[in-house]
Amino acid sequence: MNHTHLLDALNPEQRQAVVLPSEHALILAGAGSGKTRVLTTRIAWLLQQGVSPGDILAVTFTNKAAKEMILRLKTLISIDTYGMWLGTFHGLCHRFLRLHSDMANLPKGFQILDMQDQLSAIKRLAKSLNLPDDDRYTPKLLQKFINGHKEEGHRPHHIETRNPETQKKIEIYQLYEEQCQREGVVDFGELLLRVYELLRDNEAMRNHYRSRFRHILIDEFQDTNRLQYAWIKLLAEGDGGGTVMAVGDDDQSIYAFRGANVGNMGDFVREFAIQHQVKLEQNYRSCGNILNCANVLIGHNQHRLGKNLRTDQGAGEPVRVYEAATDFDEARWIVEEIQALVQDKANPFPRKEIAVLYRSNAQSRVIETALFNAKVPYRVYGGLRFFERKEIKDALAYLRLLDNPHDDTSFSRVVNFPARGIGARSLEQLQDLAKEAGCSLYDAASLLKGRAGASVGSFVARIEIIREQTRPFNLRDLVAFTLQHSGLIAHYQTDKEGEDRLENLDELVNAAESFVSQEGFGQSLPNVTGNSETGETLSPLLAFLTHAALEAGDNMVNAGQDAVQLMTVHSSKGLEFDGVFLSGLEEGLFPHENSQNDPKSLEEERRLMYVAITRARRRLYISYSQSRMLHGQTRFNYRSRFLEELPSKALKLLTPVAPVVQKMQWNNPTNNPTNHPTHNATNHPVRHSLPPLLAKEGTGEVVGMRVGMRVAHAKFGNGTVLTLEGKGNEARAQINFPMHGVKWMALSVAKLTPVE
Repeated sequence: MNHTHLLDALNPEQRQAVVLPSEHALILAGAGSGKTRVLTTRIAWLLQQGVSPGDILAVTFTNKAAKEMILRLKTLISIDTYGMWLGTFHGLCHRFLRLHSDMANLPKGFQILDMQDQLSAIKRLAKSLNLPDDDRYTPKLLQKFINGHKEEGHRPHHIETRNPETQKKIEIYQLYEEQCQREGVVDFGELLLRVYELLRDNEAMRNHYRSRFRHILIDEFQDTNRLQYAWIKLLAEGDGGGTVMAVGDDDQSIYAFRGANVGNMGDFVREFAIQHQVKLEQNYRSCGNILNCANVLIGHNQHRLGKNLRTDQGAGEPVRVYEAATDFDEARWIVEEIQALVQDKANPFPRKEIAVLYRSNAQSRVIETALFNAKVPYRVYGGLRFFERKEIKDALAYLRLLDNPHDDTSFSRVVNFPARGIGARSLEQLQDLAKEAGCSLYDAASLLKGRAGASVGSFVARIEIIREQTRPFNLRDLVAFTLQHSGLIAHYQTDKEGEDRLENLDELVNAAESFVSQEGFGQSLPNVTGNSETGETLSPLLAFLTHAALEAGDNMVNAGQDAVQLMTVHSSKGLEFDGVFLSGLEEGLFPHENSQNDPKSLEEERRLMYVAITRARRRLYISYSQSRMLHGQTRFNYRSRFLEELPSKALKLLTPVAPVVQKMQWNNPTNNPTNHPTHNATNHPVRHSLPPLLAKEGTGEVVGMRVGMRVAHAKFGNGTVLTLEGKGNEARAQINFPMHGVKWMALSVAKLTPVE
């Protein structure tokens, strides 16, 4: 039989990888280099060489990838693939345990706990143990402790500690294991760990599977954790083990927070004495300027196996870089550019082929608002729109109760969140009382007796106190006060995975402040605004709640509809788009401020930037702003060091960028974060009074003013001078007013006074 047709569509490097001899090999597959094609063609080639489907073990990281590989195999060959083990780590381990449930000490009908089911099981255990209600033993923290140790291959008796708190967690881990064993259930971590232990401790079984799986193919090898790598080694090490072809890209390892260990790739090369290391560097996705940026950027990482992407598509368009005055200006610019791409008569971009990427979920709010106002359909990929996120809906429910205590839907949503010991039975009793009395749940609270009545009464009293104390507050301060005194902030501060939710709550405060500024309200809540069409007047709070409801419900798009895609950079991995907008390239945001004291974390942030760049096919836009509202404050940060690492020949600056006062040396040998100007001597982030790139020629003392000076304006309040230019009657200043944004003011007209 002629097998060469399988190789006809492959480039030389791909063909080399497909026909490698039966030896351990590493395939370094760059972004857009045809990795999936190589994997599936390798399997098809092996089958056509007479390898039995049962001799092949192929591991992917998602069910979607596994299904795609099977579909591609069916188009390549007519051989029946029944008997081949192809799937995710968890799926294959589940199959293994079903075959050997007796030896694994599991009932034949054992069930799998997903992450939410596991959390519920831990909550039940915690309740039965009467654990103290504090931040040391929250169910989510215990879940993370248990899963983290399982990923390291640790049972409770393997963990050594002298810390009493850790010892208590170990005891809970042991009791959790006993509970799962009694109930005949396993969590995701247990699937891998139990199979690993079976293979490790049973020589006959280990030898059987070593001799069976002669060809082991691992996709996305850079995302494997320690236990997964150890699992692979058990099947492949020794004289009787199968050969491993590991396919991955160390430059795209961005999941350390999930346990992924990029070091597994280097360990594999060393421990398996890899002789064949093939680099897939031909990129079929992006134009030359985009790849040039990616190659030069990632070259600043010191610990990598090394490769250089190339393309036959030509240089293409330059990468556009935009400097905005504020995050609102940045969002408006992004929307205008999107509209221009969509409306381009010569070569229009479908909206679904345009993506807006951001480092933090909280950044999406300003971008969503700009898209909403411009009536541009959009979809938040892999997540919820800002006003649909759980923590935001919970916060809005508290705010709605302040405006209307008879809103039973909002009352029911948050009466026991954060938890106050008000169960479903108590809520049913309250609903019955409200129905009998013909009143709201809020009013019926006084009718409920006993312990439940005390708990519900305490909640109502909390709402009344918040309402009374916030009467003189402006909208921003009312929202901030409510978030704090509702208990939402404290709740997510104790949640080790609550950082994103806290950032979103901070962004809700920003949204309130921006809404007041944009809608022309006064500073205090008694002010009202009129609706010219209905004649209705609304308080700032009610108007803001109405705005939130409309944004949550409008511009909704159905699956497959032509809509702009919004997502975090992490969510974008594996995807590609004709046009990509990468926003928020500022120090402390991207790279994230948590990475700036850790060289390893900084390298992962750079890999994340590399992933973002390589999502783009035809157009890449990168933007940053001089000021941004984050965590409830307006901050002035330097533009990201990653921008300094991009090749200038591949860039097109869309706004004039002034020279930096002092050239920053990001690329020192140790990547020492203390060299960066956004940190002081104690390595704490600094809130800057001066924005980046403001050392324009002629800036300095102008009519008694200077950059960085605090000034007051009768209408806009206090602000900070950002830029000064011109002389005499032509002199003007760019001033940031926190409540009203950045404005240019003619100094011969504006009445400004210094603020001490």
